[in-house]
Amino acid sequence: MSVTDITRPARLSKSRFTAGLQCHKLLWLTVHEPGAPEFERDERSSVVMERGIRVGELARTYVPRGVLIDLPYYAYAERLAATEEALRRGESVIYEAAFAADGVFVSVDILERRGSSYCLVEVKSTASVKQQHIPDVAIQTHVLRQSGIDVTRMELMHLDRRCAYPDLSNLFARQDVTAAVEALLSGIPWTIAAQGLMLSGPQPTVAVGDHCSAPYACPFLQRCWPTLPADHVSTLYKIRERARQLDEDGYHTIHDLPDDVQLGAIADRQRRAVQTGRLVVEPGLSEALAAIVPPIAFLDFETIALAVPVWNSCHPYDAVPVQFSCHVLHESGEVRSHAWLADGPEDPRPALAERLVAACAGARTVVAYNAPFERRCLEQLSAVVPHLSLPLMEIAGRLADLLPVVRNHVYHPDFGGSFSLKRVLPALVPELNYGSLAIGDGEIASAELERLLFGAEQMAPEFRDKLRRDLAAYCSQDTWGLVQVFNRLRTMI
Repeated sequence: MSVTDITRPARLSKSRFTAGLQCHKLLWLTVHEPGAPEFERDERSSVVMERGIRVGELARTYVPRGVLIDLPYYAYAERLAATEEALRRGESVIYEAAFAADGVFVSVDILERRGSSYCLVEVKSTASVKQQHIPDVAIQTHVLRQSGIDVTRMELMHLDRRCAYPDLSNLFARQDVTAAVEALLSGIPWTIAAQGLMLSGPQPTVAVGDHCSAPYACPFLQRCWPTLPADHVSTLYKIRERARQLDEDGYHTIHDLPDDVQLGAIADRQRRAVQTGRLVVEPGLSEALAAIVPPIAFLDFETIALAVPVWNSCHPYDAVPVQFSCHVLHESGEVRSHAWLADGPEDPRPALAERLVAACAGARTVVAYNAPFERRCLEQLSAVVPHLSLPLMEIAGRLADLLPVVRNHVYHPDFGGSFSLKRVLPALVPELNYGSLAIGDGEIASAELERLLFGAEQMAPEFRDKLRRDLAAYCSQDTWGLVQVFNRLRTMI
């Protein structure tokens, strides 16, 4: 059967095509259930989408003197006609040029005329070329060639981590991906045909697997993945692929595991805790806690990672601290809280550093959870606030990490194989949890911080004030929670 013998009743796009490469069921649901609740955007996805739009618009200024096909996304016929007219006029650069062929509609970020042929440029807001970008360019190339456009070169245009503000002349890097794309083109017609045939039938059955989270997280995970029993073997710490073999061997939950099953030290501690239903504490805990000497400053930073840097010496996607919380525990048991949150688009680092040095003054130990993150923030602040470099690096020198203390000495049955503070805190200190907070996730906090700093003027004052309170409450929960976890660990000795 030839490709043309297969009917393709549903129109594809480049995003739908690549979704189909990941999973046919994902594509089918995308086409047949466009209003599914899984597609509703949250704060995190909204920020990612807005970032991609801003990067795409900025990329055009680095390939100037082009004409934009500036029409609504749903005006397919009008976009095709406007593109055809721009090509007829001989425009050297076209932004958002639209083409359709073989039942696939694509819009090209940047199309450059080079003599009698063209260069197709796909813009990505990532900091490098990724393997999943190549099929995206390949489907566009196929459609343009089927439309009679002689595309001889294909490029990925992405953010360049070597760029440092204020010099944005090298913000973007352009990488030739022609050879990688050409290698895929022969299989494109058959892939289009297979996707079209699948879309014309009932919802396909696709087994779950690694493709559910790679190259992108599927929004329909909850629909497809079976509900596993509590304490399934897959929750064992760092069990990875071995969980499948254990399950196939009849060990479905941690309760089924005999003592002679070989596990790592932490996973074995987890097995003992789950099977007995009790907290397991190792003898070395006392020695580990002895290194944490009061007064103790419990510290947590919140950061934003802008795609396009706006503050001196920042690179694309540098994690810049814009908020901190600090609870200082004195020998008397008194706890004093300190906090700071940026306000507006100005560089927050000098003011944050000033407040941070004052907050940690006198603390013999500075405790964080996953301290390498806080150390990187302190080193970054030291580099850009030189008059405070010495006290900032002294704070870094007093850092102690509570995460390995918990991971190497304690296991509660409710940890669920994770040592994130989101799991450890409510297990060890049940009265504290993140479910009651308006913001209970670090990624959402980062997204909201970016929105607050760069979009506050569009917010109603009462909404902005509430957002600041919610962000302050989230960051404070982390450090107050560390105080409580530390106190709880001391009771276990």
